[in-house]
Amino acid sequence: MYELMVRRDFIAQHFLTVPDCGPENDLHSHHFELEVRLEGPSLNENGYLVDITEVESVMDALVDQYRDATLNDCDAFTGLNPSVEHFARIVAGQVREGLNTEPLEGLSVRIWEDNHAWAACRLDDLS
Repeated sequence: MYELMVRRDFIAQHFLTVPDCGPENDLHSHHFELEVRLEGPSLNENGYLVDITEVESVMDALVDQYRDATLNDCDAFTGLNPSVEHFARIVAGQVREGLNTEPLEGLSVRIWEDNHAWAACRLDDLS
């Protein structure tokens, strides 16, 4: 099994909408670090699992979408508490939509919200 990981970082804001989260209920920023990991059993004719420039292009577009944004105001978070767990799931779906995932068997997104905490979402059904 082959794996490829690409990482980006950006700053965005949010406030949690569930009660009694203390300062997390107030608008605040995080220096997020986004990791996308792709898995597959074989390499293509160029010796790649996937073309890393394609992955970087998809990730750069996502980072541009969320950089300096307030997650609560983004359409993808409508009706949701903008937790890092929801954020990881939303981004995983966006990566799946943006890439040719045909040769892949797994896609996972890990989002660090600080140096000590992250959440991840793994997609095994890439169809």
